[in-house]
Amino acid sequence: MPLARSLSMTSLNGLPHWDDEDLPVEDLLLFEISWEVTNKVGGIYTVIQTKARTTADEWGENYFLIGPYFEQNVKTQVEFCEPPNPAIRKAMDTMKNQGCQVFFGRWLIESSPYVLLVDIGSSAWNLDKWKGEFWEASNIGIPFHDREANDAVIFGSLTAWFLKELSCQFDGKPNIIAHFHEWQAGVGLILARSQKLPVATIFTTHATLLGRYLCAASIDFYNNLDQFDIDKEAGERQIYHRYCMERASVHCAHVFTTVSQITATEAEHMLKRTPDVVTPNGLNIKKFSAMHEFQNLHSMYKARIQEFIRGHFYGHLDFDLDKTLFFFIAGRYEFSNKGADMFLEALSRLNFLLRVHKTDVTVVVFFIMPAKTNNFNVETLKGQAVRKQLWDTAQSVKEKFGKKLYNALLKGEIPDLNKILDRDDITIMKRAIFSTQRHCLPPVTTHNMIDDSNDPILNTIRRIGLFNNRTDRVKVILHPEFLSSTSPLLPLDYEEFVRGCHLGVFPSYYEPWGYTPAECTVMGIPSVTTNLSGFGCFMQEHVADPAAYGIYIVDRRFRSPDESCNQLTQFLYGFCQQSRRQRIIQRNRTERLSDMLDWRYLGRYYMHARHLALSRTFPDKFDMEPSAPPKTEGFRYPRPSSVPPSPSVSQHSSPHHSEAEDEDEDERYDEDEEAERDRQNIKSPFSLGALPLGKNKQHGEYRN
Repeated sequence: MPLARSLSMTSLNGLPHWDDEDLPVEDLLLFEISWEVTNKVGGIYTVIQTKARTTADEWGENYFLIGPYFEQNVKTQVEFCEPPNPAIRKAMDTMKNQGCQVFFGRWLIESSPYVLLVDIGSSAWNLDKWKGEFWEASNIGIPFHDREANDAVIFGSLTAWFLKELSCQFDGKPNIIAHFHEWQAGVGLILARSQKLPVATIFTTHATLLGRYLCAASIDFYNNLDQFDIDKEAGERQIYHRYCMERASVHCAHVFTTVSQITATEAEHMLKRTPDVVTPNGLNIKKFSAMHEFQNLHSMYKARIQEFIRGHFYGHLDFDLDKTLFFFIAGRYEFSNKGADMFLEALSRLNFLLRVHKTDVTVVVFFIMPAKTNNFNVETLKGQAVRKQLWDTAQSVKEKFGKKLYNALLKGEIPDLNKILDRDDITIMKRAIFSTQRHCLPPVTTHNMIDDSNDPILNTIRRIGLFNNRTDRVKVILHPEFLSSTSPLLPLDYEEFVRGCHLGVFPSYYEPWGYTPAECTVMGIPSVTTNLSGFGCFMQEHVADPAAYGIYIVDRRFRSPDESCNQLTQFLYGFCQQSRRQRIIQRNRTERLSDMLDWRYLGRYYMHARHLALSRTFPDKFDMEPSAPPKTEGFRYPRPSSVPPSPSVSQHSSPHHSEAEDEDEDERYDEDEEAERDRQNIKSPFSLGALPLGKNKQHGEYRN
């Protein structure tokens, strides 16, 4: 029997990597397979794209991604080149000689990893044969009308074919790890196992198929997980074959992982297997050299949003923009799953509270959720045109006024203000004022909706009466398209828009992880999430007082919908009562949490999954001590010392808090001291240091 190799992890400048003396990286090849490699469909694209740098740092030239070939994506994202590995080149040539189009290159993202792309269309003539082979391997039949499932069969068959051609060239070295994401890639895993290929397989589900469907049907999902007749529910929704593909992938994999503890519980009931490892999603964190830089970006992009507001609300701009807060929700248009229903109800209650207490704060709420539209709303375009016209008028009058003032001062005279503006200037200004008169309310949507009468967001707005009236302290704007810096309305990219807002609100009912609140956190923007999202559960576990750090967690699991809505309303109302100084302090705290979400730290869970797969697939070569996956038990950000024990200044239950409280807060707050304490806190549990001399091996370490 060959000598078992060690797969112990060490730390180099905070980055986990293989111990080269024990395990040369040339002995392994890692393939990551997903339908979203170079093909943005949803959040999995973000996971793979952001994780690539950390994985490439660990694996170098032995890391490859496999995805589908779509010409419109490849033109802008891939640089073609020859495979550096002769075995990969030979496997591709074999497939090409039999009529399959296979492409190789570098994905033009950070670290530029290698990608292998297979053309689904050019291989579609094999579909019936491959569906037959898949039936023989799994007894799962795929209906002809489900194009997505048929594409998954082609993609999976091509992936398994490539892995077979590749592994046939190796005599046990190097060993291959294949990591499959979601059911669309799962066919390749099932076929690889049925053909008994010498490949260590990992399957990651980012959300269960049935879970998403059930939650969209407004079912009390999480409190009835053990009550569902899984086969019946999948059959009624006509996704039984997809569910079988997903479940077979889960049970065929050597290692099964999911992205959060809440999804692990869901998978245990829906897919009938407990995940081996929970692999939280991370981001690549860009740190600014100056601590205040992200605050400057907030001010800059907030001013850009204010310009849009000036145009959108022309004729009704009777509120102070310096006392206006910008909230937003963004993501796929899943009305109940994303929590848009609860958010709108909470906004109605917030509007009532702000009006009753006669506060001078105004809240403008953006819904960035793509839907079917015809084009921009004419009234919205007119608003931006009026704003620009007013700006041009003001500039021309200012220029004339400035010249007259300058000439008068040169002569040593104090100008007569009654003469410095002539009759033409007054006429121009009066015409500009008359042009701002408006005989309708500012629109609640920026586009013409194709199915306006059946749109759930617009119907809810009609029901609760948030029509952007002058008396409303909460204004609503539905932007049913993804943001773009080339838009004539709101010329901002999504990241720029988020930085300019004050609060992201994501009260999701079904959110296996939740990249939107995570992106807010790394940009220093507070957010609302729930204890049914993976991100919310992760923060609850690791932060002693999430609200003090700008992470408001709504309880949607153990409270009734009405109680959850009241809690969300109180979070929003408390945020509105904060002073500008308190919001700045909170943004500083929020931004410091970004270290927790860095792939440099969270990548260790994927490392553990790969080690576990090797030990289960090749037990004669890789041996691993049986133990739990890496954890961060005991790691909790402390409650900031500047926050009073109770009640928190960030959550006033009434508007009658004194300025003395704000001054007391300022005296207690020491940014440098709190930042250093948090930095020390995060370093300890996440570092993967070498073993102390004279001590036994720690958990998760391989032994010789």
